Formats: sequence, structure tokens, C-alpha cells
Amino acid sequence: MDFEYSDKVKQLQKKLTAFMDEHVYPNEKVYYKQIDEGDRWQPTAIIEELKPKARAEGLWNLFLPENPFGEGLSNLEYAPLCEIMGRSPMAPEVFNCSAPDTGNMEVLARYGSDEQKEKWLKPLLDGKIRSCFSMTEPAVASSDATNIQSSIVRDGDSYVINGHKWWSSGAGDPRCKISIFMGKTDPTAPIHKQQSMILVPMDAPGIRIKRMLTVFGYDHAPHGHGEVTFENVRVPVSNLLLGEGRGFEIAQGRLGPGRIHHCMRLVGLAERSLETMCKRVSSRVAFGKKISEQGTIRADIATHRIEIEQSRLLTLKAAYMMDTVGNKTARAEIAMIKVIVPNMALRVIDSAIQACGGGGVSQEFELAAAWAGARTLRLADGPDEVHREAIAKLELRKYE
Repeated sequence: MDFEYSDKVKQLQKKLTAFMDEHVYPNEKVYYKQIDEGDRWQPTAIIEELKPKARAEGLWNLFLPENPFGEGLSNLEYAPLCEIMGRSPMAPEVFNCSAPDTGNMEVLARYGSDEQKEKWLKPLLDGKIRSCFSMTEPAVASSDATNIQSSIVRDGDSYVINGHKWWSSGAGDPRCKISIFMGKTDPTAPIHKQQSMILVPMDAPGIRIKRMLTVFGYDHAPHGHGEVTFENVRVPVSNLLLGEGRGFEIAQGRLGPGRIHHCMRLVGLAERSLETMCKRVSSRVAFGKKISEQGTIRADIATHRIEIEQSRLLTLKAAYMMDTVGNKTARAEIAMIKVIVPNMALRVIDSAIQACGGGGVSQEFELAAAWAGARTLRLADGPDEVHREAIAKLELRKYE
């Protein structure tokens, strides 16, 4: 495997890094200030100000692979760009590359009808609206998606939808106009053919956002994570994606690239956290010498450099395999990165917090918020335990 980046990717890396240096990092404090002032659930002015600039630079919708709607990058080509964006919590949206919109746009691009693309994909690609993904349910163990109990029932020219969802990330944003909803169209079908996905406009009668959930106390406004009820919500039959019973098929197509994106963003976050740690310990003195001269600190720094490099390479390998042999063949590697990368990021961030002392647990360095986000990704897109089980099954199969 040759992981040397192409000239096209190198050029995009250069442009993206320059944009981050000029426009993103200097405006992070502005971003947080705007969230805290006034209505937290309104889009921030600074993000909206930077979007046209990013688009003018050709740094827009970079995530769509082999698709006329995006830059046409492969997973391996996009991965290092995603790492750069992951260094700042505000960056992905600036480039219209933030979750869950990226996954939802990929679903629409790959599985949507011409009508669905025209109505929902185009405004998402233009950054005019946002979206959410409604799968997880509070009443069942949603790590096993066959447990999903929400219903999608055909009634003439419509489907009637009932369900109780939570962790519908993005539901708090007033620009969230569409949800991809997963539920059962046929509870009597084979277990992986019971579920379907359907497009549900968020202004449809019968939808109610019960509350916005917090992540270790953070509400992630204006994006947020909604607990949402769907009561006799009626949508046209044409809103169904791909066909009845094909929800798991769509989910697998959606989750593969999304896991690459999550993991590479975490690699970028870990890199920035390690930078914060190194700068801090190099500038502080304790017990008569710089903290950076303490053996325990140096050992941590060395270990984290090793861990970051390992995590990046394994994620790039998974991306390479997805591009060359497909998601199914790469499923072990995809599962591996989903276990190893969030845990790596948590260790790096934790060391950075420790090195920054009291400042580390406050808003001073944003490390506490970074830790909370990384910890959540040990659950999002499947918990560690599910991925470890999948890896073990594939490994043991070699000896059967």
C-alpha cells in the first residue's frame, strides 16, 4: 500500500491548512462567544460568514467520493483533509462537511430518487438546510439495530410513521428540515429485511422535540441532540429510500465512510491536543525545572506520538481498502479503527488536561469539551463492544 498523498490532495491540504490558519483558529473564541450570547439555538454569524469564503476557495463538499456533486475524492484522499478539519469544532460546518449531513447527503446521492435529490440533496449540498438521522431509541438496546421498534406503515399513497427516537443529532438547529428515519415496514420479514429508511420533513404534523440531550453537560448548541417523538406522521410513499426492507443495506453504505470521517477528525483532535500539551509543559516550571523535562511527561508525549501515528495509519488502511475492495471486505479494519481511535484520542486529551492543570478542566483550552466529544464516539456508530465482537468473529472464522 502506498499512502503517499497525490498532488491533488497535497494542494487541498495546503489550501485547507491556510484557510484554517487565516479564518478558523482566529475565530474560535468568536464562535463560542456567539453561541453563548442570545439564543443558543440559532446559527452563529461567524460560521455563515465563513461558508462563502470556503466555497470560493473550492473547499466545499469535499467528502463526496466519486460523485458529480462533490470534489470526487476517494475515502483515502478525503481522510487527511478530514483530519485537518477535525482540529477545530467549528471547522467541518464551515466546509459543509459536518455530521450527520455528510452521511445523509451520501445516502441521498447513492440511494435517493431524482425527486429526492432535487428536493433535499441540492439544498443540503448548498448549505441552505441541515438534517438529522433518527435511528436510536430510548426503549431498546439500539446497539443491536434489529431491536428498533418504530413503525413505517403503508396507507394508500402515504406511509404513517410512529416512533420514539433520541440522539437525533442536529435536530436542535432551526435549519434542520429533514430527517432520515429508520423503522419497521414488515415485522414478519427476515430480521435484516424488516427495517426501512424514509425521509421525514421536520415540520410534518405529529413531530415533537421533547428535549435536547446533553453530553457530559454540554448541549452542543446550536446543533444539539434531540429526543423526538413521531406520532402518526404522514409522508408520501415517494419519500421511502430505495425500497421496503432495505434499511440495513442503506445503513451499511452510510456508516462505512462516516466511521472514516469520525476517526480522522479524532486524529486531528488528538494532534491538536498533543500540541497544546507540548506547548504548555515547555512553558511552565515546577520543582526547579521545566515540566517538559520531567520523565513521566516525556514518556506520555512519546507514547501519544506512537499512538497517533498507529491510529492514522490504520484508518488510512481502512479507507484504502474501502476504495479498493469495498466496505464488506474492509469491515474488520473499519471496526478496528472505531475501537482504537476514540480510545487513543481520549488518552491523549486526558494527558493534555493533566498537563494544563486547572485550566485543562475549564473552558480555557477547550480540552474538557474535546474529551466529552471523543468519549461520545465510543458509542456513536456502534459501541466498542459491538465492534470487538465483530472483529473476534472474523478472526475466529479463519480457524474454522
